[in-house]
Amino acid sequence: AAELTRLNPQGLYDPAANGYSHVVIAPAGGRIVYVSGQGGNFDERGGMSGDFAVQVKEAYANLRVALEAAGARADQVVKLTVYVVGHDESKFAVLTPAVMDMFGAALPAQTLVPVERLAVRAMLFEVEAVAVIE
Repeated sequence: AAELTRLNPQGLYDPAANGYSHVVIAPAGGRIVYVSGQGGNFDERGGMSGDFAVQVKEAYANLRVALEAAGARADQVVKLTVYVVGHDESKFAVLTPAVMDMFGAALPAQTLVPVERLAVRAMLFEVEAVAVIE
């Protein structure tokens, strides 16, 4: 498997408790996998749960399915970008445990982008990823 190097340089605070790494270096020759933004699941009527925590859980489960379809594992993810509708710091109580559950100690670099809305009005959360595989 492609060996990733994760760095949290001195002079920057340790972000591990918040669920990410400052820097992730991919090896030369690795194949890059780009996963489009994944959100929560639609129900049989085309609606989504209005519960932020449910959408986050479903989005990470969908991300795992997409990664596996590409032959990638969670520990091969180098970068996450998450989009949060109506973000405030209270949402970290949901977001951080979800990232820790999926990635454990193999924390990717990550950016959180607060947004007014997403592609579908009912969406409250979306996560996209970049992974490196052999």
